[in-house]
Amino acid sequence: MHEARIDLGPLRDSLRKPRDQLKGRQVLPQARAEVQALIGPPPDDGHRRDLLIEHLHALNDAYCGLFERHLVALAAEMRLPVVEVFEVASFYHHFHILKDHATAPALTVRVCESLSCALAGSQSLLAQVQREVGAQAQVLAAPCLGRCEQAPAAQVGQQAVAQATPDKLRAVVSGTNTQPLTLPHAIRYAAYKQAGGYQLAMQVSTGQKDPETLIQALEASGLRGLGGAGFPAGRKWRIVRSQSAPRLMAVNIDEGEPGTFKDRTCLEADPHRFLEGVLIAASVVGCAAVYIYLRDEYHEARVLLSQELAALQADPPCALPRIELRRGAGAYICGEESAMIESIEGKRGEPRLRPPYIAEVGLFGRPTLEHNFETLFWIRELLEQGPEHFAAQGRHGRQGLRRFSVSGRVKQPGVKLAPAGITLRELVQAYCGGMAEGHTLYAYLPGGASGGILPARLADVPLDFDTLQPYGCFIGSAAVMVLSQHDSAREAALNVMRFFADESCGQCTPCRVGTDKAAQLMAQPVWDAQTLQDLAQVMGDASICGLGQAAPNPIRCVLTYFPHEVGA
Repeated sequence: MHEARIDLGPLRDSLRKPRDQLKGRQVLPQARAEVQALIGPPPDDGHRRDLLIEHLHALNDAYCGLFERHLVALAAEMRLPVVEVFEVASFYHHFHILKDHATAPALTVRVCESLSCALAGSQSLLAQVQREVGAQAQVLAAPCLGRCEQAPAAQVGQQAVAQATPDKLRAVVSGTNTQPLTLPHAIRYAAYKQAGGYQLAMQVSTGQKDPETLIQALEASGLRGLGGAGFPAGRKWRIVRSQSAPRLMAVNIDEGEPGTFKDRTCLEADPHRFLEGVLIAASVVGCAAVYIYLRDEYHEARVLLSQELAALQADPPCALPRIELRRGAGAYICGEESAMIESIEGKRGEPRLRPPYIAEVGLFGRPTLEHNFETLFWIRELLEQGPEHFAAQGRHGRQGLRRFSVSGRVKQPGVKLAPAGITLRELVQAYCGGMAEGHTLYAYLPGGASGGILPARLADVPLDFDTLQPYGCFIGSAAVMVLSQHDSAREAALNVMRFFADESCGQCTPCRVGTDKAAQLMAQPVWDAQTLQDLAQVMGDASICGLGQAAPNPIRCVLTYFPHEVGA
């Protein structure tokens, strides 16, 4: 029996013949020209991979969206796979990928729906604005905009609108009412230097201050990271300083936790106190470069910080490290330190598995000192006044001072500088003017969306690191949201769980599926307490990062302290 023979000649010839064009979608010359006009010509070694998100911002700003033709051209310019550019662009809320035949919205209006704004009526505001300006602009519900003391908050394009009303938003959309993008009360470079600013940074840079002495002062003060984790600042400096050079520094100003706005408030008032803290930390630890990651919602703060960085670099008081300001793109998860580092590198903001920790293998694979804005904001004052002065503050056996972001049912919301260990009752009465008219204290969230919910009967627990854990809560970034008798703890918990479900990066199943399933169960008239408890256990035990691990806290608190609300 003879086998049939197949003539492979034509196939072989076709395989040898070079293609007329590359596989996949081709780069359009006009799209390439438009991309080049925005990102500039490539340097000799090509465009930097870590600037991908910055280039996406440039396109998104210029064209009110990311058209597919531009993404393909950007991939070619940066010598990246097209799929990689699409993956990064699709990860972030503020990037809108559009088909080439689509029409980009001329303007986007975002109305915050997080807890403090929901208490102020943002849901009805959103519905009315969608009806009234939906034909003129794209109107979207947004997660926390970082303006909880201005609830309900909104954003028109990049312009923030405080205490938003339909009339205000209509006026801004129509262009009949615009606010300047300046912050007239901010302390500028010349005024800061004239008042003695940067003297300490200069002394550290020139060796007049011993690094070891400064680290010891930080350790003696008890200063801890104020972004939520609370790791001792002096110990962090010592660990990173012991690593091999080059060492880098990453600064986290992506405060996306609902209820938190203290970093924005301090940055808009005194940017150079923060920048001097950056220079001192970088000099002591020996960081060759600093990357500042600022959330995209803080446009006014970004304009200010860009101007003041330029002023500092034009007239440096001492040797400066390389400082780069990076712009977030609307992803709460990038407040997690390793996710932020991934984003700075131009990637999807997905948390890394640890170990190794970023103090050893961080940004671009180098040992990295990561700090929250407020921690660095304290550095100059603490080192000038001495650790004893800082440690002497506090109440109820606690040490130091804290900035609390207070919002909700109080007369005077805002950032409150108060002794560590102050109680919620003391904070509201002494710093917030008491409860709002017609409201009595019912419950409060001591640490933002993830810090849990406590009833009014526990309003005398000291607010600080390690004092709230016995009650199933934690202080986190000290974002305090106050509820009254007109509010519901279960509705507050559902609001924050929906936030977590929307903001989960999706990398791990316990968080991706768990937050969504929990929100569904919590929306039922009667909670399935056992299933929710089981779900909370799995999320807390198996999630990769703090988002999934802390998301169950509101569930547990409602079941423990407010069972009458859920029929449990």
